[in-house]
Amino acid sequence: MDGDARDWPAGHRRPEGMSDETLAALGALSEALEKTIRARGHLYSFHQLTGEADFGLDEAVEALRKAGHEELADRIDSELIGRNVLPGRWTFKVVEDYDDQYYEPFVALEREARQQLAGGKRHLHEAQLKRKRATPGRSGHEMDAGELGG
Repeated sequence: MDGDARDWPAGHRRPEGMSDETLAALGALSEALEKTIRARGHLYSFHQLTGEADFGLDEAVEALRKAGHEELADRIDSELIGRNVLPGRWTFKVVEDYDDQYYEPFVALEREARQQLAGGKRHLHEAQLKRKRATPGRSGHEMDAGELGG
């Protein structure tokens, strides 16, 4: 174990007997979850942007009609506006399926691993990095109340 665990901030102190290997494994799991959270955010961006684009087609159809391009406007109106992005699904369903089938089980398993191996404490690996990299007594390197267990 790196240093004396008693020197760690109480709020992010690794449990007695936790190996460096377990700490690293939980860090890797946490990092993978963080990437999944980012991916989920991009999926929500995809959902919102696709919806905004679909509503933007209304303006394009109206402009085409005003310019005398009725047939093209009709095709966009009937073939593209409101179209599924995947067979049978709009983007909201893609988001829901991602959440139900992947994101929520991932969050639950990561939480379970933390409960089982670290007493539920989050970001122990990062807390260790901060402890290693911070300069004691230096302004801007202090531990906050959550890191101190407060």
